Amino acid sequence: MIRRHEDALRILQATKMTEEYEDNGESIHAVDPLIVQQTCCKRAFLRGAFQASGSMSDPNKSYHFEIVCSTEEMGKQVCTLMRSFSMDAKTVLRKKSYVVYLKEGSQIVDILNIMEAHVSLMELENVRILKEMRNTVNRKVNCETANINKTVSAAVKQVEDITYLKETIGFENLPEGLVEAALARLANPDLTLKELGAVLNPPVGKSGINHRLRKLSELADKVRQEQGGLL
Repeated sequence: MIRRHEDALRILQATKMTEEYEDNGESIHAVDPLIVQQTCCKRAFLRGAFQASGSMSDPNKSYHFEIVCSTEEMGKQVCTLMRSFSMDAKTVLRKKSYVVYLKEGSQIVDILNIMEAHVSLMELENVRILKEMRNTVNRKVNCETANINKTVSAAVKQVEDITYLKETIGFENLPEGLVEAALARLANPDLTLKELGAVLNPPVGKSGINHRLRKLSELADKVRQEQGGLL
């Protein structure tokens, strides 16, 4: 089994599938389709092509796998062989070379498995798992932060409305349920609706306390409009 980069190059050069540049680079050539009909031959060809002129970016930064081909014909052949394994391979012209590449982390894992690069595959999977865990935690934190900000903003608005009603029309003519909710919110500006409903006597549910606070806000808006009309 071919494992070393140098061994792969010697075999590719011997079969005229690659040649050396003067600057010690390698150029991959297309081969007779008959040579790569079997699955094992396709795997070996892709492994050799990657060892000769392929590269993979640091998965901690981004996912990118590519094989650089010197001719369009070779680029098409590499792309076709990768797609035969259900890879979403794409080709782009970069200067004078045709680059066949993959961008999805899961697809890069699959191509490493196809090429039997199992050590690299496990290292990549570990990075992907850690990145996914970080992303999941960040999403949850962002969601919780957004919910907290929303709750705080709503509570601040409720306190402002209740304070406005207290200073303008007072609580004397308000229904008992609204007065109870107003006093509870003023005394507990940091409680959630569920927690606020629980401190009432008798306790009310989240929807019940929300209904009362919404009535207070609507009344405050109405008084503001009336007060504005008198100015």
